[in-house]
Amino acid sequence: MGNTVAIVGGGYGGAALARELDPDLDVVLIDPKDAFVHAVAALRGLVDEEWARRIYFGYDGLFIRGRHVRDRAVAVDTGGVTTADGTRIHADYVVLATGSSYPYPAKPDTEDSADSVLRHADTRAQLAASSRVLLLGAGPVGLELAGEITERWPRTKVIVVDPAEDVLGGRYLPELRGALREQLAQRGVRLELGSALTAPPSSPAGVHEPFSVTTEAGVRIEADLWFRCYGMTPLSDMLTGELAAARRPDGHVEVDEHLRVAGTPNVFAIGDVTAVPEPKRSKAASEHAVTVAANIKALATGRPVEQTYRPGPDAVLVPLGSTGGASQVPGPDGPVVLGAAETSGYKGADLLLGRFSELFGVSV
Repeated sequence: MGNTVAIVGGGYGGAALARELDPDLDVVLIDPKDAFVHAVAALRGLVDEEWARRIYFGYDGLFIRGRHVRDRAVAVDTGGVTTADGTRIHADYVVLATGSSYPYPAKPDTEDSADSVLRHADTRAQLAASSRVLLLGAGPVGLELAGEITERWPRTKVIVVDPAEDVLGGRYLPELRGALREQLAQRGVRLELGSALTAPPSSPAGVHEPFSVTTEAGVRIEADLWFRCYGMTPLSDMLTGELAAARRPDGHVEVDEHLRVAGTPNVFAIGDVTAVPEPKRSKAASEHAVTVAANIKALATGRPVEQTYRPGPDAVLVPLGSTGGASQVPGPDGPVVLGAAETSGYKGADLLLGRFSELFGVSV
C-alpha cells in the first residue's frame, strides 16, 4: 500500500497520531479549527484570562513533512475524504479522529482561536457579575467547573443539579465520591441530586440574566447564570458507503481489536468517536493513537496489523481548581483514591499543559 494517511480531526487522538506518523508517512490532518484546543484546560480558561490564551497550539508544530487542511470533512470513505469546499483528499489510510461535541464552555464552540478567546472573555465578565450560578450535571465537567468558579470567586454561590443520586456517575469507588462531596461542601457548593428540573432555565446558557427553576422534587432554585455540563455527542455523520454501517444509533463507531472500522483493512477510528467501552478521556485517545500508529506503520511496510487495544481500568482525575480535587487511579491491588494534593500534582496545578506543549514543540 501507499504512504498517504488522512486523519480526520485534530484533537487529542488525531494530533498524537499525526506527530507519530509524520516522520515516516505523508500525513494530511483535516480539521476546521486553526489550532489544537487543549480542552482539558478550557474550564480554567473560562475563569482565568491568562489560561484562556494558553490552551491553543498551532498545528504546524506537529509536522516535518505533513500538512494541516483547515476545512470540515463532509464525506469519509475507504478511499479518502471530501471536504466542505469540495476538495477530494485521496488516502491509502484513513483515520476517524473526529471526537465529540460538548456544550460550551467545556469545549469552545468556535473554530477560530482568537474568537474563542474573546468568547471566553465575554462569558468571564458575565460570571464575574453573577452571585449565583447553576450547573446542570454532576459529572466530571460539572464538578470541575464548580471548582474553578469557587476558586476564582469564593463568594459566588454554585448550585449543582443532577437527576442521579450521587456525584460523578460511572463505576467509581464510594470513597472518591465522598471526597469530592466533602470538598465541594467546604467550598459552599450546594448539591441538588436525585431530581431533574421540571423545565430548563428561561435565559440562554452562559448569559447573566436572573431566573428561577424548580426540580421535580419541588425545590426552587434562583440563579443569575447557568451552564449545561452534560451531553457528549460523537461526531460521525460524515461516514459514507460501507463505513456508514459501522455507525451505531448513538453515533459511536464500531471498531475491532485493532481499532479498524467495519472490518476494513485501511480505515481506523480513535478517541471519543469509537464505541470502545471506556470513559471518553484524552488519555484513552492518546493510547488509541499509539495502537493505530503501529498498525498503519505495519501495513505501510507490507506486514499485517498486530497491535491490539484493550480498555484499561476505570480511572478519573477530578481537580477542583488548582489545589483541590480527588482521583481514582489503578493500584497494584486495585483502584486507589487520591486526595487533593495528589490530584493537584497529577493534573490540577498545570492541567497537563506541559505534556501538550511538548507534543507541539513549544515552551509553556
